Amino acid sequence: MNLVEKVKLAGVVGAGGGGFPTHVKLAAKADTVIANGAECEPLLHKDAVVMEEYAAELVRGVELSMEAVGARDGVVAIKAKNKHAVEIVQAACKGSRARVHLLGDYYPAGDEYDLVYSVTGRLIPPAGIPINVGTVVNNVETLVNVARAAEGRPVTHKILTIAGAVARPVTVTVPIGTSYRECLGAAGGLTTEQPVLCLGGLMMGQTTEDLDTPITKTSTGVVILPRDHPVIQRKLQPSRTQARIGKSACDQCRYCTEYCPRFLLGYAVEPHQVMRSLAFTATGASYWNQWAALCCACGLCTLFACPEQLFPKEACDDAKAEMRQAGQKWTGPSTVKVHPMREGRRVPIRTLMQRMQVEGYNLPAPFHPEPLTPQQVALPLKQGAGAPNQPLVKAGQHVRAGQPLGEVPPNALGAAIHAPFDATVSAVTNDRIHLSRAS
Repeated sequence: MNLVEKVKLAGVVGAGGGGFPTHVKLAAKADTVIANGAECEPLLHKDAVVMEEYAAELVRGVELSMEAVGARDGVVAIKAKNKHAVEIVQAACKGSRARVHLLGDYYPAGDEYDLVYSVTGRLIPPAGIPINVGTVVNNVETLVNVARAAEGRPVTHKILTIAGAVARPVTVTVPIGTSYRECLGAAGGLTTEQPVLCLGGLMMGQTTEDLDTPITKTSTGVVILPRDHPVIQRKLQPSRTQARIGKSACDQCRYCTEYCPRFLLGYAVEPHQVMRSLAFTATGASYWNQWAALCCACGLCTLFACPEQLFPKEACDDAKAEMRQAGQKWTGPSTVKVHPMREGRRVPIRTLMQRMQVEGYNLPAPFHPEPLTPQQVALPLKQGAGAPNQPLVKAGQHVRAGQPLGEVPPNALGAAIHAPFDATVSAVTNDRIHLSRAS
């Protein structure tokens, strides 16, 4: 069995956000493999911990991936500020074919377009992906999981940071399916009576007040803030309200565009033009929405650039959704030329945190070495890009740690889920498998 098949059986997906099945990336051909350890979301430390604690497995995952895709260059991209992680990974790279590439502490240095350019000098074609320029990019935790998959170990646990309005920010290992509520004990409990969770981070994460939301293979961490925090107050505004405010107040200052990281790389992303389309008819909107097509949804325009605190990122989200619904594809310019002011306009993480009024929460989140042991977990049947799992188990059935709980339909994109511990299946619903720990 080759590596691609082992990674598929182990259910490895991108651990840094989108959850694209890793076996598909490893079936391609490329000359460069990049381990993405940029970790730009303010207050999260998961990737730094992964690199510090599992550097040998990370480098092994890079080398295995290089062999699979035929690459000659393997790079671990780390922000220079994470000095401890840099030292440990550099030591692990000695004698291997992998090397370390240092990044500045900017947001969003981990965006694939930005990262590929920073490491290789190549610009991904508009609406393209890294493989279009001979590059495969995976999160550092994904590559640790690749190394484990090569040994027949499926993905059953997740590392994530619990930060924000908690007594002791912490980075922990948890069984997939654990609720965020279960993690709060490891962080010393909440320090607010009205917690709102930003799953995946403040900039690109999803906002919820449901503490019982389960952790999935793509979870990177959670930042908890009080409901009355300015960032949360903005995020909780209904979509229609966001659009109405933008329609009435946007003065076309262009700051959202001038700070856009994709625009600064030379792509045709202009959020101020998308904001202008809010005042147009449906026909006009269809035309102007092209300016949103290449947006990476980093949120910098909304949470940093706009002087009127409007919602250009959300307008771009809506525009992209309209384009998908209409079946409209990117038809803009195919050439890309980096903006001469790119370096001078990059936004440091510290400056971003100050603007968002979260610098008081900028605390270390040390690694908790012992995995949490919840009594119950709820595993979503869909935990990444592609089709949901079809359950292989029934209520009342006993399962062993690592046993497959579901499978992806034949010829469909997706990744299987596995039991994180010995358990009894307590329920199987339309979207989740519930397990209770065996006594």
